[in-house]
Amino acid sequence: ENCCGESIRKTGDEQLFKRLAKENIKSFVDHGVGKILVSSPHCYHTFKNEYSKLGMNFQVVHVSQYLWDLIRDGRLEIRGEYRKRVTYHDPCYLGRHNGIFEEPRQVLGSVPGLDLVEMPDHREGSLCCGGGGGRIWMETPRNERFSDLRIQQAIETGAEVLITSCPYCITNFEDSRLNRPDSDVIEIKEITEVLAEVV
Repeated sequence: ENCCGESIRKTGDEQLFKRLAKENIKSFVDHGVGKILVSSPHCYHTFKNEYSKLGMNFQVVHVSQYLWDLIRDGRLEIRGEYRKRVTYHDPCYLGRHNGIFEEPRQVLGSVPGLDLVEMPDHREGSLCCGGGGGRIWMETPRNERFSDLRIQQAIETGAEVLITSCPYCITNFEDSRLNRPDSDVIEIKEITEVLAEVV
């Protein structure tokens, strides 16, 4: 499979996007794919909402939805505890664009010992990390980075860990964290990393 083409489309190369999409759709059909599991909200949005306009009719599932289904149905057993205060960042393309707010929180809420605190801007009001719309590929000056503001919000909640469900967000948050003089004050983790520690 090729890249879904999300960033390519957002940065203006519509022809390349359509070529990649058609190649991916053909590959999925040729291999009998009925469901696509993705870890990136950008891929989720692209496969679900943009490929469907090109004739793709597959079920698209984000990993946070899949994990919650497994936990809820008793097919994934959480054996350990995660005794940390955490906050969760809603990625734009998972939350605002696709309405997936509950499943990541349900996954986190199922982990014994985990203390989830919300940032002031969350769910529909979540701040962008700065990676959407192709901006992940730009070099943004430090004093203009959305991710710097979001890291500060996370720290102000008293959280030890900022968790999200998007590789773009992870990249931006980790870059902002590492550029702080107090870089060890908070960890950045993807939701699957937390689960991997307790199953």
